[in-house]
Amino acid sequence: MGIGASIFLLALGAILAFAVNADISGLDISVIGWILMAAGLAGLVITLWFWNTRRRTVVTRSTGAPVAGTAYASEYQEVRQDDVPPPPPPAYR
Repeated sequence: MGIGASIFLLALGAILAFAVNADISGLDISVIGWILMAAGLAGLVITLWFWNTRRRTVVTRSTGAPVAGTAYASEYQEVRQDDVPPPPPPAYR
């Protein structure tokens, strides 16, 4: 569910919960509105969480060289977030 669908569910749920005074046998319109608002809020939170985790870049670098007779190489993992886009390449004249 995207941000647009989540906001739509929030708005539709608020309309049903607070503005509609219809009486349908077997259905409580305000409860349906609250359920739609909860679903929209959950969808919005999940969508923003996925967007936040997708922006991270994982870089793995191998350091060190095998020592004579051993197969030793140390590795570390660096997690960084690319907030600032890289500068544009220089213009050629």
